[in-house]
Amino acid sequence: MIVIGLTGGILSGKSTISEMLAEKGAVIIDADKVGHEAYKPYTKTWQELVAAFGKGILKENDEIDRKKLGDIVFNNPEALAQLNRIVHPQMHSMMKEEIERLRSEGVDVVVLEAAVLIEANWTDLVDEVWVAVAPEEVVVKRLQNRGGLSEEQARARIRSQLPIEERAKYADVIIDTDCELAQVRAKVEELWQRLQRRGVVQHDC
Repeated sequence: MIVIGLTGGILSGKSTISEMLAEKGAVIIDADKVGHEAYKPYTKTWQELVAAFGKGILKENDEIDRKKLGDIVFNNPEALAQLNRIVHPQMHSMMKEEIERLRSEGVDVVVLEAAVLIEANWTDLVDEVWVAVAPEEVVVKRLQNRGGLSEEQARARIRSQLPIEERAKYADVIIDTDCELAQVRAKVEELWQRLQRRGVVQHDC
């Protein structure tokens, strides 16, 4: 089994690549969904977050209000670092457990899709790092069109993340999504065939 860590900045196209890999037969672990699981009421993470940030971050049903929590850590590097210290190791454990479960089931290819794969130090979970990239100008337009952000807001969002150059240092594969969807699909197809030639993929699902 091979575990591919798929990462990239906001609207870099990683979810599109992830969907294409799923169509080929890869099993996707979405770090965002794992995060939602970790935040569930009365879990270890939930208890630590309430202890750190107070009951003010809770909704009436005891769920964590992610918007309130986001407001606390936004523009507060110390609070954000504290949040990450609590959440990231717990997510690492959960994802490791899921990877081992899939390994025991005989799955060929697992894709761990995680925007913060590198920043959260999750690269030890994967065999290869694939990075989705797009030029800043392209991402700004995507954020304006899909997210309704102003140009200034879009650039601030992009620059709050790890720079492309930094991600590229960790990359075994870089997929540029500043092209037609068919070209991205062709690149994914080529990468999948490479996995088949290496004997990683036993069968095309």
